[in-house]
Amino acid sequence: MSENTEIDRRKVFSRMLQGWWKDRGQFSRKKIHRTCPVCGYHGIFLSVGRPSRWDTRCPNCGSRERHRLLQLYLDEHGIDLSTKKILQFGPEKWLMRAMKNNPGYEPADLYSPIAKFQLDITKIDRPDDFFDVVIANHVFEHIDDDQTAMREMFRVLKPGGYGFFSVPINLSRDETYENPSITDPDERFVHFGGTDHKRYYGRDFGSKLEAAGFTSVEPYRRKPEEEVKWGLLRDECIYVARK
Repeated sequence: MSENTEIDRRKVFSRMLQGWWKDRGQFSRKKIHRTCPVCGYHGIFLSVGRPSRWDTRCPNCGSRERHRLLQLYLDEHGIDLSTKKILQFGPEKWLMRAMKNNPGYEPADLYSPIAKFQLDITKIDRPDDFFDVVIANHVFEHIDDDQTAMREMFRVLKPGGYGFFSVPINLSRDETYENPSITDPDERFVHFGGTDHKRYYGRDFGSKLEAAGFTSVEPYRRKPEEEVKWGLLRDECIYVARK
């Protein structure tokens, strides 16, 4: 993704300054320098979220842990997205920048202000076998009928294509935890980790993708020392699925 390989030192300095004002505590201890595989930046990463999650965002390209993990997979397997026809639900700026010269990239969502295509993931207005790659990072936990969404992503993927999916997941839990009766945003945050989350996935997430039709579903993760180097979440994985 060559569009993201330049280091903008003014941007880095500006974001560092903003980070200091927003969350000075993240600078209260010795900071480990990380390396961003998306843009090549090496240095301190910044916090994200409320409550703050330290060492998360690359100050140069803005990538977060799941973005860097996907980039590492693409690099490791020699996959060049710039020539692929791609559907991404829950569009993310890092990939939009990288794909700005790819006319086959479709960042879609029903509500996101940065989405260029307004599509319903449970009823995707595209033909069967249309995309080379489908991506949904932290999307399924927001969808009432996640199984229909998964089946739709499978339907529009070409045979031989790739699906890249990540969700909030508790790998110590066998089954996904969900309770439709929990509708209060504060209670959802406590139970599912987000005010608009509908569930917290367990190790059965891969089985759910297989039930939707995907094959060769494998979780991709890095070794602990590599998680430190690249600024990844401990035990986070991306599920790679094929058709």
